[in-house]
Amino acid sequence: MSVLDDERFMSMALDLARRGQYTVHPNPAVGCVVVKGNEVVGQGWHQRAGEPHAEVRALEDAGEQAQGATLYVTLEPCSHTGRTPPCADAVIRSGVSRVVIACEDPNPLVRGRGLSALQGVGIEVVTGICNADAINLNRGFFKRMSCNMPYVVLKVAASLDGRTAMPGGESQWITGEESRRDVHRLRALSSSVLTGIGTIKADDPALTVRHVKTSRQPERVVLDSQLSISPQARIFDDSAKVYLFTATSANRGLKLEGISNVEIISCPNQAGRVDLVEMLKACAKRQMNMILIEAGPCLAGSFLRQGLVDELVVYLAPDLLGSDALPMFELPGIARMSDKIQMDMIHAERYGSDLKLVLMPEEKGINSGIAHTSK
Repeated sequence: MSVLDDERFMSMALDLARRGQYTVHPNPAVGCVVVKGNEVVGQGWHQRAGEPHAEVRALEDAGEQAQGATLYVTLEPCSHTGRTPPCADAVIRSGVSRVVIACEDPNPLVRGRGLSALQGVGIEVVTGICNADAINLNRGFFKRMSCNMPYVVLKVAASLDGRTAMPGGESQWITGEESRRDVHRLRALSSSVLTGIGTIKADDPALTVRHVKTSRQPERVVLDSQLSISPQARIFDDSAKVYLFTATSANRGLKLEGISNVEIISCPNQAGRVDLVEMLKACAKRQMNMILIEAGPCLAGSFLRQGLVDELVVYLAPDLLGSDALPMFELPGIARMSDKIQMDMIHAERYGSDLKLVLMPEEKGINSGIAHTSK
C-alpha cells in the first residue's frame, strides 16, 4: 500500500481510538482497523480498562479475513500480561502479514518489545504513520510513562482585560454556555481535576462532569496545606476518589466519618506549603495521566512559576471587569522583558461569543517530546 493509503487507514484507527478517550483511564485510548484488498474488514477500539484491547476487538471483527491482511493500530501492541493477555500474541496468531503502528508504547514494560515480537516471526512492521496525532491523543499517558509526572492542563476563564472574578469573589458566569460545556469536556478527558482550598471555601465546587456524556467522573485533587476542608464540601458528594494533599500531619484531626472515597497525603515543602512537584509525582503513582487545574490566581501562578504547566487553556469573554477585579495569575517578580514566561499559541477557536486559546510554555513545545495538534 502507498503512504497515502497508510495515512488514510491510520486516520480511521485514530477516529476509533477517540471513542474511548473518556472511558479508558488510566489506559491509553487505542484504535485499530484490519484492511484486506484495500477494504476495512475489521475494526475496534479500547473501551474500558480491563476489557479487550483495540487489536483483539478488530481481529475478532475481521475473523478469518485477517489472514494475510494489514493491521493498523495507533499504539504499539502490548507484549506483557496486565489485566488482559498480550496483544502482540493475538496479532501473531491472527496471520496478518503487515502491521502499521502510529507510535511506540512509552510504557517501559512494552517499549519496543511488541515490535520485536512481530518482526521476530516475519511480520512486516511500519511505524510513525500519523505519529504526532497519536501521541497527542494520549499525551497524558506519554507524559506519565516518560517522566513519572502527569500532563498538566491549566484552565482559566477570564474577561478581555484578563480578570477572573470581581473584587468580592463573584465569578459566575464570565464566559458563556458553550465555553462552559467545553470545560466539562476537558474534565471528562482528565484523570483528575485539581483545585486549592481557597476555591473550595469560596465556591464549594463539585468539579464533576455534567454537560458531557461519560460513565466516569474524574478524581478530585485538593491542595489544603492546613487540612481545613469541611467534611460537607461538595467534592465528597459522589463516589469519585478525592485526594487531599496537605503540608501538615495526615492525622491532624480532620473528621471525615462516613466518607470512604478520600485519601490524605502529606508532602510539605520548606515553606510549609504543599510541594507541587512531589504532589504531581504522587498523582502519577496513582495512575493519573492528565490533571486539569481549575484554581485561583495564586495557585495557578505557582504552577506557572515552577514550570509545571504543560498546556494553558484560556476562555476569553468579550467583557471588561476593571482593574480592581482578580487577575488570571499572581506572578510577582517579573520586572524585565527577559523574565517573561513565553507562551506558544497552539490553537484558537470561537465558542459562542468567547474565544478559546490553547497555549504551551515555549520550552514545553520544544523539549517535552509531546506533539500537540488542534484535534
